[in-house]
Amino acid sequence: MAEQLLIFVISLIANLFSALSGGGAGLIQLPALIFLGLPFGIALATHKVATIALGIGATARHLKDNKIQSDYALLMVLTGVPGVILGASFILQIPDELAKTALGLLTMGLGIYSFFSPDLGQIFLQKNRHFKGYLIGGLVLFLIGILNGSLTSGTGLFVTLWLIRWFGFDYKLAVAYTLVFVGLFWNASGAITLGLLGEIHWVWIPALLLGSFIGGYIGAHLSIVKGNKVIKRSFEIITLLVGLKLVLG
Repeated sequence: MAEQLLIFVISLIANLFSALSGGGAGLIQLPALIFLGLPFGIALATHKVATIALGIGATARHLKDNKIQSDYALLMVLTGVPGVILGASFILQIPDELAKTALGLLTMGLGIYSFFSPDLGQIFLQKNRHFKGYLIGGLVLFLIGILNGSLTSGTGLFVTLWLIRWFGFDYKLAVAYTLVFVGLFWNASGAITLGLLGEIHWVWIPALLLGSFIGGYIGAHLSIVKGNKVIKRSFEIITLLVGLKLVLG
């Protein structure tokens, strides 16, 4: 019971901050599962299953605002999911230390870029809503999907910043899309792929799912209530922490 409670608290905290900033649940949750004794592959698959509940909890809150547009939704699903499946198919066969270090440095770069761009993501100014814009946007989402399926930690943050930079979203809207489509569709496809190719530690799943769902809902609510400035600062803090964790191990 004490172990289940500890796992629930870890999941709740990790997914609350992830839902507020638009990614980064793996910063706390994945290393914690490894620290508690799971091998990397099993911890990754178990973490992926748990983050589905983050997507469900966040979706339940964000759909109340009904700001999801079908074209962006389809783009994220149709381009991201194949990338996730591809990344998840290879991660169990290759060493990931060099890739994790590179990803960590790039993730910290996102936070630094956001910090020194004070107006970034503060207003919704729609752009690149044409064929070429969707094509480039979808290609980048596919590449981020590969990272999401393979390394998992912090890749939702890449999606959040890309939606802001390329399509002109504000932070609040970008986080909503990231939580709904990365948290639900991308993570579900990654969990299924890793579950088929590897192993899931089902004993911890109920506590992880409950913590993910509650944390996702609360974090999504806070992101809606607090506004773009708070989300931007949360994004910057989480990107730096995720990046440092990936680099330092």
